[in-house]
Amino acid sequence: MQTFKSVLPKAAMIFIIFSVVCGILYTGVVTGLAQLIFPDKANGSIIEVKGVKYGSELLAQQYNDEKHMWGRIMNVDVSTYTDKEGKRLMYAAPSNKSPASDEYEQMIADRVELIRAANPQREGTPIPVDLVTCSGSGLDPDISPAAAEYQVPRLAAENGMTEEQIRVIIDQCSKGKFLCVFGEKTVNVLKVNLMLDGILK
Repeated sequence: MQTFKSVLPKAAMIFIIFSVVCGILYTGVVTGLAQLIFPDKANGSIIEVKGVKYGSELLAQQYNDEKHMWGRIMNVDVSTYTDKEGKRLMYAAPSNKSPASDEYEQMIADRVELIRAANPQREGTPIPVDLVTCSGSGLDPDISPAAAEYQVPRLAAENGMTEEQIRVIIDQCSKGKFLCVFGEKTVNVLKVNLMLDGILK
C-alpha cells in the first residue's frame, strides 16, 4: 500500500506531462505548421472559385453525362445514414465483391456496356481497367492518363472543342509520381470537369 501511494503521484505527473506534450503542444505545433506551410491541403484541398466551393480534390464526384469526364465506379449509399435533422448523409465504401463472383462479373459487364455506349468513337479500343472497377475507398478522385485519353474524342465532340484542347486540360489536371518515384501519374476528374465547364481556369 505504501508503495502504491508513493508511485501514484509520479504516475499522475507523468500522465499529465505526456497529455500536455503529446495532446496539446505536439498537436498545436503540427496543426500550426500545416496551416502555415500548406493551408490548402491542411483544410481538405477544397476547390473554391469566387467564393463558391465545388468540392475537394481528394474526393470523387459522380459524373455520368456525356459532356463530362467519368471517374471510377462509386459505391454511394444515401439511404443508410441520416444526421440529427433527418437529412440523408452520403456514405461511400469499396464494393467488397469477390472478383470470382457472378455479381462482380455482372457489375463489370454493365459498366463496360455503359462505357462503350457513351464512347462510340472508341469502338474496338480496350477500355482502361480503372474505368470499370472500384477503388479501395469507393471515392477515388483520380483516374489514369489512359482512362482520361479514352474519353478525349467524346469530350471534344460534346463540348465543341478539339481533341488537343481536351488534352491540354487533362495535362493541366494531371499529377506526376510523388518525388518522381512513388505512385503513378494520375488525372483529377473534378478539376478536368470544372475546366470543361469554364469554372476553373
